Amino acid sequence: MTTATTGTRTSTKGFTGTSHTRVEGREKVTGAARYAGEIPFADLAHGWLVLSTVARGRIRSVDTAPVLARPGVLAVLHHQNAPRVETDYVGMLGVPDPTCAVFQHDRVPHLGWPVALVVAETSEQAREAAETLVVHYEQEPHDIDFSAARADAHPVDGYMPAVAEKGDLDAELAASHAVVDEEYTTPEEHHAMMEPHAATARWDGGRLELVDSNQGTTWVVGELAKMFSLDPASVRVRSEHVGGGFGSKGVRAHQVAAVMAATVLQRPVRVVMTRRQMFSLTGYRSPTAQRVRLGADADGRLRALDHSSVNLTSAVHDFVESAAGPARVMYDADAHHTANRVVRLNVPTPTFMRAPGEAPGSFALESALDELAEKCGLDPIELRLRNEPERGPVSGLPFSSRNLPACFREGARRFGWADRDPRPGVRREGRWLLGTGTAGASFGAGAGPSTAVATAEPDGTFTVRIAAADIGTGARTALTLIAADALEVSPDRIKVRIGDSDFGPAMIAGGSMGTRSWAWAVMTAATELRERLALGADIPPEGITVRSDTTAALGALAQKERHSFGAQFAEVAVDVTTGEVRVRRMLGIFAAGRIVNPLTARSQLVGGMTWGISMALHEEAVRDRATGGLYGADLAGYHVATHADVPFVEADWVDDPDPDDPVGIKGIGEIGIVGAAAAIANAVWHATGVRHRDLPIRPDRVLQSLPGEPHA
Repeated sequence: MTTATTGTRTSTKGFTGTSHTRVEGREKVTGAARYAGEIPFADLAHGWLVLSTVARGRIRSVDTAPVLARPGVLAVLHHQNAPRVETDYVGMLGVPDPTCAVFQHDRVPHLGWPVALVVAETSEQAREAAETLVVHYEQEPHDIDFSAARADAHPVDGYMPAVAEKGDLDAELAASHAVVDEEYTTPEEHHAMMEPHAATARWDGGRLELVDSNQGTTWVVGELAKMFSLDPASVRVRSEHVGGGFGSKGVRAHQVAAVMAATVLQRPVRVVMTRRQMFSLTGYRSPTAQRVRLGADADGRLRALDHSSVNLTSAVHDFVESAAGPARVMYDADAHHTANRVVRLNVPTPTFMRAPGEAPGSFALESALDELAEKCGLDPIELRLRNEPERGPVSGLPFSSRNLPACFREGARRFGWADRDPRPGVRREGRWLLGTGTAGASFGAGAGPSTAVATAEPDGTFTVRIAAADIGTGARTALTLIAADALEVSPDRIKVRIGDSDFGPAMIAGGSMGTRSWAWAVMTAATELRERLALGADIPPEGITVRSDTTAALGALAQKERHSFGAQFAEVAVDVTTGEVRVRRMLGIFAAGRIVNPLTARSQLVGGMTWGISMALHEEAVRDRATGGLYGADLAGYHVATHADVPFVEADWVDDPDPDDPVGIKGIGEIGIVGAAAAIANAVWHATGVRHRDLPIRPDRVLQSLPGEPHA
């Protein structure tokens, strides 16, 4: 870090890239930081959602009279009396999911569909009344049977084209020296963030205000304005602190219901979801059924790559879990085919979940690569290095940077890969079989247009305002460091304010694009402000303010393949008597652009890798065919990795600044989970000699695969 003197002002450079504790950390650990469900409002009423108890059918009637007679109850909204909303529009992320447009008709497409909102003076009164509301249904047969073999599976474009293909696949497979043709499955998984979804809506002087827990106030403003036919300028959304999102905290039923109730009652209304309601209404990762076919020549070079994925979606909205997407980036082949298809069923709509597409897709692809390495007699890392593409395998575009080989080489050195005996099932400690595995990872490095405002205050401090969303990632702190460097001052002179749509449009916290998008806007505004101050202008009482907008700069970027990359390594121990799989250690080495704050960045990467352990060994939401609902829709019945499951996880990175980004950022939110489950599954094969192509790798599945071992 260097220090220089400019006039009467001391400037400090070089904070970006150094570890810094969270600027809001003290507020959070002392309870001073208030989340969406905790902020007080005068005359606040409380709404409680009522969800359907059938998986398909129609609402015949809603018995509201007994509920309205209960103490404190103010209203019961349902399809016969709720305000009408607009759904025929295209929002920031496409056509809206009709699940958000609550109480618009009498149809029920899945169990847990919102059918009413009970509003009362207290949360307790609302809940008790909601639990007594009787809704009569005309029930119809439902269908939740998901499989890749369904004839109604059809290709759907998501955030990438459904199908991409080049070359003669059959011919290249026939000419291949080694062929892998296998099917892989991943189960339904849920976000399960700590803070539940909560929103408070009120009208203030003809303007709608929503205090919410979301991943982008600009996004929520746009959706609510379109739904309720409002001028976006007449809608304000605030979301200062968010206790986790992972892709789930967009526009949901509770926000729309709160706005409806506030409109009807003309007083503030808060709606907070229960944990069980979140399992029905806030999205999840769809199960996938994937087929991967690989063909290679005698040297291990890919001649054919075919990755086909099927996921389920709801009967009312298409959501694509683009699991075939990673293949379009990771490896090239003479014949290259990928496809994403969906099946419509009577289930809630899935949504984006940390590393959407890449997390389940990398499990199938990287497991298949491991199987191909075995057939070719090659080390798994060597096989991957032999298939490094020079350009985008499908797009043909150049990579902005691609340091995946450096990740594998550094990871192999630190993990001790050279000492690995490639033969499976030969390492043993008593009843434990030991094995190691690896996998590659990638995730797109995008950016969205954003605006930021930087103000030089008369007291010598600086205020940065941007409608960013810190969902626990440390974005507020990263932006503080970036602003400090751009202004050439110490971070303690910077105050970053976020989570308010009045600050101007900004990108959402999603797709690993948040910090990259916001940093660009903050650096632009802060740099211009510093240049204006260098001219010696006096600072008036209201300060000197500069506003930036990155729309034009992003539009001028040359087309390239922009991605973060990584190499995952895992060592596992498999108990042959119980079937238990223990991850003893994990190492992830990533090429994820310039790292702004190593302290919080490492936490993000380790968090993703830990979720990969959870994905590989624990997480599995199971639906009851009879009801269409989930077994154990709570944190007691839905198993996730805990501290005891994570003995040693290490994350690090190689130097990899993006040359086209003013800060050099790529994005780290998602890359940590990509490839993690595959590395663990590959390690289980190395330990046991048995491939597990279905997640999670449960003890019963392990025991069934080891018939020759003595079992307890």
